[in-house]
Amino acid sequence: MHKFLLKKYCFINSFEPNLIKFQDKNTSIIYRNYNKRNILEEVLKIKAFCKKNRYELFLANNIKLAIQLNIKGAYIPSFNQDFSHLSYSFKKNFILIGSAHNLKEIKIKKKQKVKKIFVSSVFKKNKNYLGINRFKTLSKNIESKVVALGGINNTNIGKVKLLNISSIAGISFFKKKAP
Repeated sequence: MHKFLLKKYCFINSFEPNLIKFQDKNTSIIYRNYNKRNILEEVLKIKAFCKKNRYELFLANNIKLAIQLNIKGAYIPSFNQDFSHLSYSFKKNFILIGSAHNLKEIKIKKKQKVKKIFVSSVFKKNKNYLGINRFKTLSKNIESKVVALGGINNTNIGKVKLLNISSIAGISFFKKKAP
């Protein structure tokens, strides 16, 4: 019998080698720090660490820098509704991923040519809370691959199988794996 394998996306907002190195190799790292202006030095450290340890790296909300640094891809958050990146020339394996909370944002992500859409919040009871049934209904409108985001933990990870997805993303779920 095959083990239930999920592609995982771990969000980080600073270079934390101890957090990253304890993730399994099926985990990609998404660096997002919206508070810091000059992130180049930190991104270069993370890129070198991820390359050495064979983790895919995505840069949030800075597609131009991700292209310049030859990073695996870029993450477009739900609040970014810009289309200027469509004029950029991408390398063959460059991937755009992004998040959405409702049908309107999903349509915007489709127009932004996002390959994987992170739909949230599945389990975390915040203003964007969906729950399993609304998540499934919303994800039916997506031709791209769907990633579950929000409130995933060791208690509800089994419920992810009900969502018919192959990927999960989060922050706190991955921090518990670090020492």
